[in-house]
Amino acid sequence: MDNAIYAALTRQSGLMREMRAVANNMANGSTTGFRREGVVFSEHLTSLRDGRETLSMANARGREVDLTPGSLTMTGGKFDLALERDGFFMVETPDGNRLTRAGAFLMSPEGELINGDGYRVLDDGQAPIALPPGTRSIGIGPDGTISADGQPVGRVGVFEQPDRALLKHFGGTLFAADGAQPIADPLVRQGFLEESNVNPVLEIARMIEVQRAYELGQSFLDGEDQRIRAVITATTR
Repeated sequence: MDNAIYAALTRQSGLMREMRAVANNMANGSTTGFRREGVVFSEHLTSLRDGRETLSMANARGREVDLTPGSLTMTGGKFDLALERDGFFMVETPDGNRLTRAGAFLMSPEGELINGDGYRVLDDGQAPIALPPGTRSIGIGPDGTISADGQPVGRVGVFEQPDRALLKHFGGTLFAADGAQPIADPLVRQGFLEESNVNPVLEIARMIEVQRAYELGQSFLDGEDQRIRAVITATTR
């Protein structure tokens, strides 16, 4: 196969990955705490003919997470929490602890703070948060301190990931918690939820750009196919 075709095919494959990322962003435009993602293109060099030649191809396996904060919406829910600064809440899942910006929490029948999937919310020591039975009023301060009937009973953990390369997306609104560290001065808002940071207009514009780039690449591949067929036909006469 011609080298130009190899290079074009790797680019087409990367554009398909980016199209899937854009589609996923648009599908989560109204998901609480969702962070949009993009595909990172880079150059991949492969040696040919015992290292005497080099083939340049596109590599689009990297993902970039956009950490731009989303807007806050007032809900009035006593367990609805949002972060005004950088950071993440941490929840305990069957596959390990995960970071999230989705703060739509509730209290389980056992009196523990959980998210909508039933995962327990963790404090700054990565331990589950339990509320005393019979609690009538709950208050959560800007630093995450939880007060039950006026008495402090725990603190919602807020964590940061110093190494953004470790911020691996696990689907939905969850990210890897490897290396995460507690934030000393978070800013937690009770009764608010953070919206998705997806801009639908920009995503549609990007989808059109990717589609046009893919069509251009397909036109090039069709032209190369016709050229090769013409050469084969001419040499076999």
